[in-house]
Amino acid sequence: MLGDAWLWVAVEWSPPTWFRPHDGFDTPTTVALLVAALVKAAFLWLILRAPAPGPLDRRARALRRLLYLAVAYTLVLWYPIALLPDAVDAAIRLALWTAIDVLYLLVIRWRSRVLRAAAGAVFAVELAGMANELLDELDLPELGPGGVVGPVLMLAGVAATVLTVVGQRRDGRWSRGTQIAGWSSVGVYALAIPLNVLLFGRIPSGGLAISVVMDAAGLVSTVWIAATARELPVGGHRADPPPVRRRVMRIAVATAAVLPVIALIHPEQTPHLTYTGWSMGCYDRPDFGDLKPAERDAAFLCRARGTDGGVPPMFPDSLSDQQILAYGRMLCRAKDRAEQEALLKRAGSARSGWSVDPWDLVYVCPEVVGVTHPELLWSAEEREAANTAYITEANARCRDPWPRTKGVAQATANYFLFADGDPGYLVHDPRDEAGEETAERAIDELYEDNALIGAAGSAVLVGHIEDVADLCLTVKAFRTAPPPRTAGWDQVTEVPVVSRSGLLTVPEMDGGDVGAGAPMPNLAIAGKGRYRIRVYVRVGDAGEEHLVAVFPGESRRRLKLKR
Repeated sequence: MLGDAWLWVAVEWSPPTWFRPHDGFDTPTTVALLVAALVKAAFLWLILRAPAPGPLDRRARALRRLLYLAVAYTLVLWYPIALLPDAVDAAIRLALWTAIDVLYLLVIRWRSRVLRAAAGAVFAVELAGMANELLDELDLPELGPGGVVGPVLMLAGVAATVLTVVGQRRDGRWSRGTQIAGWSSVGVYALAIPLNVLLFGRIPSGGLAISVVMDAAGLVSTVWIAATARELPVGGHRADPPPVRRRVMRIAVATAAVLPVIALIHPEQTPHLTYTGWSMGCYDRPDFGDLKPAERDAAFLCRARGTDGGVPPMFPDSLSDQQILAYGRMLCRAKDRAEQEALLKRAGSARSGWSVDPWDLVYVCPEVVGVTHPELLWSAEEREAANTAYITEANARCRDPWPRTKGVAQATANYFLFADGDPGYLVHDPRDEAGEETAERAIDELYEDNALIGAAGSAVLVGHIEDVADLCLTVKAFRTAPPPRTAGWDQVTEVPVVSRSGLLTVPEMDGGDVGAGAPMPNLAIAGKGRYRIRVYVRVGDAGEEHLVAVFPGESRRRLKLKR
C-alpha cells in the first residue's frame, strides 16, 4: 500500500522495501509508527540545534567534527555505506570511534587519573570488539567467538557511555539535559533486551512494532552525541531550564516513551497464552510432587496445549489460560467418559472424542485424582524409590532352579517384558556390529517356525509360553555341557550362538521399563567363539520360569530335548 510505504519512509528514514509487509501494516504497527514520528521529530529538533558559541582548541574542534560525523552517519550516511561491502562499514566505524575515544580522553577534564584510566580501558575493550567484527568480515582469525565477544562489546559500550557521562559531569561544561540524554541512552541499552524478550511474540505484528519502538528510543544516544558536540566550548552551554519547564519536559518524554507500549498491549478479549506446546518451560515434565502449588497450573497448561506425538492439543488456542484451567477442573468432576467428551466438545477441542488421562488432570485437581491414583502424587525421588522397591520385590520371588549346580557365572532376576506384548528376551553379543541384523533374523525365525527360540548368529531370542508381563530368569555359564535334567520342565531346547567380541549377556533394565531387574553376567566365559545355549521353560503356580545354560560348543544343530 502506497500510504504505508510513505509512512515507513517518513518515520524510519529507510526504503519501504525494508521490513514492510506486503499486505500493509496492522493497527499496532501503525500506532507505533505515528507515535515514533512525534518522538523522532522532537529528537531531530534537539539534534539539529546550533552549536554553542565559544572558543575551541584544536583537539576540541576535531572532537566536535567527529561527533557530528557520527551523528550524520547514524541519520544519513548509514544508507549509502550499507551499499558497500560490510568490511568497509566495519572499518569506517572502527576508525571513527577510535578517534572519538582518544579525543574523549584528551578533551574531557576527568579530574581523576583513575577515572581516566578506567575510561581508557573500557574504550579499548569497546574498540577491540569493533576490531573483532572487522576481522570477521575480512574472514581473518577473530579475537574470540562471536557468542562471547558480542555480549562483551555490548557491556563495554554501556560502560563507555556511563564513564563518559560521569566525566562530563565532573568536567562541568555539559548541561544537565545533555547528561540526562547520556543516562537515557544507557537506559535504552537496558530496555532493549527485556523489551524484545518479554514482548516479542505477545503483541500483534511481532517484532516489527518493537523494532519501530526501539529505533525511536535508540535515537536518544544520537541526541546525546549531538549535545556533547554542541556544548564543547568552555562556558558555552545555556543555563538549565527552570524547574517548571523541566517537569513539563519530563512528562512529555515519559508520555512519549509509555504510549507506544500501551498501544501494543492486547485487548482483553484476546486470550492470554502463558504456555504453548512449544514453550521452553514445557519441555521438562517434572513429577507432581516436585512442583510447588503455584507451578502446577502451568504444568497442566503445557499438557493441555501440547502436541506430543503429533496429536492435536487438548484445547484450542482461542481459550485463555483461565478458561483452560476452569475446564480442567470441570473435567475432574465429570462422572464418566461421556461427560468428559461433552465438556471437550463444548470447549472446541480437536480431540473431543477422547477422554482425559488422570496423569494430566492431577495438576489441577490432585485431591480428586490422588484418591484413585495415589502414585501420581509422588515426587521423582518417591517414584524412583517405589520403582526400586518393586523391582527388588519382583527379584526376591525368583529362585534359582538349580541351586546345587553352580555356574562359573550366574544370576537370577525377574525379567520385565512390555506389558502390551513382547516377543521375549535376547541372549546376545551386544558389541557385535551385525547385532541388529542378527536380532531381526532371530525374531523372524521365532515367528516363522512358531518356535520358542529364534537363533541367528550372535543373537538368540527366547520367547515365552504364557501371555505374561514378566518372568523369572536364571542364567548360568558352564565350562562344559551340564547334564540335560529335563524332568520338571515343560520345554527344553538347545541352539547355537556365536560371540564375536567375547561377550554374551541378557539386556538389563538400566533405568528403563524392559530388561532384567538385576545385573547380568558375561556368559561367554571362554572368550570369543561358538557356544551352545540350552533353555529350560516351565509354567507353574509362581508363573513362568526360565533357565538359560550357556557353555562352549561347536555344534550348529538345533536340539529339542523336551517338547
